[in-house]
Amino acid sequence: MKSTKTRTPRAQDNAVRLRMDAVPSRTTVLDGAWWPRSTDAVAELPALVEALAGLRGRITHVLLNAGEWDLPHPRRTTAGGQTVRLGWFTSQPAGLITIMGDFGQDRFDLLVVPPGASRASAETALAAAADATDNRHTPELLAAVKAVN
Repeated sequence: MKSTKTRTPRAQDNAVRLRMDAVPSRTTVLDGAWWPRSTDAVAELPALVEALAGLRGRITHVLLNAGEWDLPHPRRTTAGGQTVRLGWFTSQPAGLITIMGDFGQDRFDLLVVPPGASRASAETALAAAADATDNRHTPELLAAVKAVN
């Protein structure tokens, strides 16, 4: 008898590492999580915005914590042929990115898992942030993330 192996497709190295709650809700603490590969927002944000647009519609604004991302801090980025405004704030909570769509009609918050996180702790944080029944806030989830040794 011949054995057949099914190969599971491997995610592309540049695939967006994003997990969202399947049912959008305004009552959850977080709507999901994103695990960027670096702190270079110029390189990371276009792919995130494109992925989110496919899930939630047109993205118009992204609000970020200025201290967590490398310079420069541009005011706009282009993703999927659309221009998205970027807001850089020192008051934005650490580890949180706020996304607005449809000119302020839709808003959602994502945990930002540090790029240097271990795969296991990043996956745990991604799952927790996308779980509508998990009421932990960003600082609590980030405290459990372990860095790669």
